[in-house]
Amino acid sequence: MGGGSISVSGREPRQESVGSVPPVDRHVKNRAAGLYTIIAVKLGKSLLLFGVALGIYSLMGDDLRSEFERFLRWVRLDPEHKFFAALGENLRAVTPSNIRWIASGTLLYGLLLLVESVGLMFRVFWAGWLAIGETAFFVPIEIYELMRNFSLAVAAILVVNVAIVWYLVKNRNRLFHHVSLSRSPSTVSGVE
Repeated sequence: MGGGSISVSGREPRQESVGSVPPVDRHVKNRAAGLYTIIAVKLGKSLLLFGVALGIYSLMGDDLRSEFERFLRWVRLDPEHKFFAALGENLRAVTPSNIRWIASGTLLYGLLLLVESVGLMFRVFWAGWLAIGETAFFVPIEIYELMRNFSLAVAAILVVNVAIVWYLVKNRNRLFHHVSLSRSPSTVSGVE
């Protein structure tokens, strides 16, 4: 008699090796598309902010108004337009110290998003709470901006942020590892 045994139902019995992932866990991991989307968005924002911070640092010591006009010409916009002319005038008030503070803040926020993204990738519980807090922080600001001056872009950002907070709060126990110090390592892995 060779290898496999046949069960009463005619199918081969399922053999599970030590360390294999039960079907329920595989199914749960497949349902985390929302989390992966959130990670991608936050990682993308982080990389974008790093680029913006480097760009801002590179502008220190330059004439911002002439750089702004050069940029507008490069993207084929009219620097003499009323909106862009007023914005260019406001750039004269920006000092190198202000640029340094803006670039540093942008860099730190990008670093926060990077740490948050990596934590979400590893599904650690603190990253879930960090993402909830960081995203929820902007909701009142966006509501205030909508009440002051309605914008479809701000409304869309508000809807996305509320959806992210709702998803993470609702699914935090399923998505993130919670380590209990009261358990020994043998009971955590299921071996007693």
